[in-house]
Amino acid sequence: MPGSVLIVNPHASRVTPTLSAMIESEFAEAGELTTLLTERPGHAVELAREASRWCDRLFVYSGDGGFNEVVNGMERDVPVGFVPGGGTSVLPRALGLPQDALEAARILARSSATRRISLGRANGRRFTFSGGLGLDAEVVRAVDALGRRATGRPGDVAFVAMLARLLARHRARFRPSMTVRGRGRVAFALAANCDPYTFFGRLPVHVAPLARFENGLDVVAPRELAPWQLARLAAWVLARPGQHHSPDVLYLHDRDRVQIDCDRPTPLQVDGEDLGDVTEVLFEAERDALSVLVSGTNAA
Repeated sequence: MPGSVLIVNPHASRVTPTLSAMIESEFAEAGELTTLLTERPGHAVELAREASRWCDRLFVYSGDGGFNEVVNGMERDVPVGFVPGGGTSVLPRALGLPQDALEAARILARSSATRRISLGRANGRRFTFSGGLGLDAEVVRAVDALGRRATGRPGDVAFVAMLARLLARHRARFRPSMTVRGRGRVAFALAANCDPYTFFGRLPVHVAPLARFENGLDVVAPRELAPWQLARLAAWVLARPGQHHSPDVLYLHDRDRVQIDCDRPTPLQVDGEDLGDVTEVLFEAERDALSVLVSGTNAA
């Protein structure tokens, strides 16, 4: 008999047995519920593939990596609710849900409001909010190299520390190292499916201020990066966006397809997950791809 499914990643940073039981209870009160636990990387893909074939609604209590696995596993378009269980949990927060997992679960359990959103693809792999080629993917890889703690993946402070270390290693200078086909040379590239691109604590980071879930992708690519530009870039992404007007930044808005060729194998990430090194990447927009459960005030 159809019902709801809750997929839980028990290894995510902010997922605990106590919270999991409370969240499960919230969803169970709304109707028949089946709860599934992930056991290994990639397992959420398998669970979502099977669950999406028969369930009415799918809930995911995880971090952004688990959310990414779920959207890559789904075979049928059923409404999905994302409960923040990671250190940052960009996706549910960008959708207007609170960072508190139990509060978010209560909203989703009681809401029938949905919002249609687009998804991105990087060489075929779906992503929900971001894909990066070069610098930010290097940061993701450096954080992953720190290993997992008992409480999960290192948090925002570790990402900032690794970014600072990489900037120091490169002396804050990144020369053109890839070509956006038909648009010229750039130093690195960031593909955004929404704004904000990520969060640092409670602070939103506006890499692509024009990006919206309902549109195609925005791709932001500095033509090169020098030390004197760092303060301006920080001001743009944290306070006063201006990168979409700058001649020093290639800003492509609401695009269906952007192809990039790298001079050498370059790290690629989507939704904070390292996809390894690539020599080319095709970023694509999958418009009107997913129905997400939201609070009534954030329905489209």
